[in-house]
Amino acid sequence: MNDVGSSVPRRQLGRLLRQAREEAGINLEAAAEALEWSRAKMYRLENGQTALRTHDVTLMCQHYGTAAELTEVLVSLARESKSKGWWHAYGEAIPGWFELYVGLEAAACHVRLYEPNLIPGLLQSPEYMEAVFATKQGRTPQEVAQKVALRLERQKLLSRRSPAAPRFDAIIDEAVIRRPIGDLEAWRRQLAHLVNASQAANVSFRVLPLAAGPHGVSVAGAFIVLDFPAVGTRPAEPSTIYCESFTGSLYLDRPNEVEAYSDAWQTLRGLALDERASEDLVSTLIKESYDE
Repeated sequence: MNDVGSSVPRRQLGRLLRQAREEAGINLEAAAEALEWSRAKMYRLENGQTALRTHDVTLMCQHYGTAAELTEVLVSLARESKSKGWWHAYGEAIPGWFELYVGLEAAACHVRLYEPNLIPGLLQSPEYMEAVFATKQGRTPQEVAQKVALRLERQKLLSRRSPAAPRFDAIIDEAVIRRPIGDLEAWRRQLAHLVNASQAANVSFRVLPLAAGPHGVSVAGAFIVLDFPAVGTRPAEPSTIYCESFTGSLYLDRPNEVEAYSDAWQTLRGLALDERASEDLVSTLIKESYDE
């Protein structure tokens, strides 16, 4: 079997090109005619089913009047889509201001997240976000405030109406909910926010107790499993695994990779407290914080 590598950049390229065309007010037929392509080819390109040459991406961007910065991103994605594997390194092939993961997250119908170190971003309170973002040396208060505002905007994903908000399931290590930020009252508000957010029908969190000890996923670190919906007669995009580090982000979507992380998720679910017990534990920690 030919190892074609990750389809993530190709899928995201198609998604962004469709968005650029729609923002330009050009329908699919008109774009196909102007570019001298068939409607079927345009459909395949926009749905990430076919690789694009950088020259073709440039032509499309010129026709749509796409800004130079976004054109650079799209051309970079076209180059990366030909790679056997794919590693998104910040500030290199793709500019640092462009966050590929957010586009994948917005397109997903189900997000499963394991987090051993922090409250998940979509469940963070503004004060907790500020404390996390401020840990980076040299970051100004203005930069912190901008990052908080962007994350708050991203959190609207969980309550959007159209398309329907994705299902969001998180498993969080107990150490995370026992690791306070400097402002104790702000920490209590974060814990309360975690419980309140989980009251939404599409949101849940479960705590992996310290008593679980070392387990089969201990060496994995944080990861996210993204599942995508079928749209019309088009099959769903392949599920994608996202892992982040200091220097970049890894995107995996080969079947054996997805299966390994799906199995890891099931292992964690088997070890974690159920949703009610997890909420009760957080509520108990809030009460205990007043007795200290």
